Formats: sequence, structure tokens, C-alpha cells
Amino acid sequence: MNFPRTRQKIFVDAGAWIAHSNPSDQHHDTAVAMYTHLVQQRIPLLTTDYVVDEAITRLRYDATHARAVAFLDFMKDAVKRDAVTLERIDVDRFEEAEILFRRYRTARLSFTDCTSFVVCQEYEISEVFGFDQHFQIIKLNVLQ
Repeated sequence: MNFPRTRQKIFVDAGAWIAHSNPSDQHHDTAVAMYTHLVQQRIPLLTTDYVVDEAITRLRYDATHARAVAFLDFMKDAVKRDAVTLERIDVDRFEEAEILFRRYRTARLSFTDCTSFVVCQEYEISEVFGFDQHFQIIKLNVLQ
């Protein structure tokens, strides 16, 4: 496991939430162990509403509706306990993401990826908890 090099905010991508919430996911054990470690160490975690949407959708399609609802409950509780900060993608962030999306036309990035990049840059985040390597495009260390 690749533990964080810093105690700064860590961005949590949809792949980490999906793996954590779905015992059938190939990365489930790693995701649970990493999330547990990060929370126990009180390392601030940040995600976005677009990432949560992506995770809910994938859990609904790839697992079950019940798993997607359980994730919603988990996320609401994590935010309430201040274990996770949930950022919203507003108009300004959306427009910045659009610029990135147009710029990276040869990279296989979703629009959600671009919104995540914007938030990571805004918060000067250097590490991401996830299982996709696309964050390396903007020079972020991917924890897994």
C-alpha cells in the first residue's frame, strides 16, 4: 500500500469510494485499509459532488441499488463527522473544467475528472486516493 507522504488534504476519487463500498471490487480490501488509515490519522479528505455522483451511479449499475444507497448514507455520515469535506462544482469550477476538458482532447478523461483536477489545483492538493492513473497528468501522486 502506498500511504500518503503528507498530512495535507487528500482528494478521494470515485474509484476509491466504489472500491470501499463494493466488496466485489478488486480493490476493496486496499480501499478499506487506506480509508481506515487516513481517518485514523485524521488526514483531511476532500471529494466533490460530481465524484459522489459518479460513485453512486457506478455502484447502482455494477453492484446494486442497495449498495448505492448504503454509500449515500456512508457519505452523509462521513461529511457530518467531518471525516470528509464535500465540495460542490459551481459555475466557476465548471467553466475551468470545461477549459481543461477541451485542452486534454487526446487524453481519456471524463468531465468529472476535469472538475476533480480543478478542485485539486484550487486546494493545492498533491495526493489522490484512487485507482486511476489519470491524476498523474497533472503531476499528482496516486495513493492505492
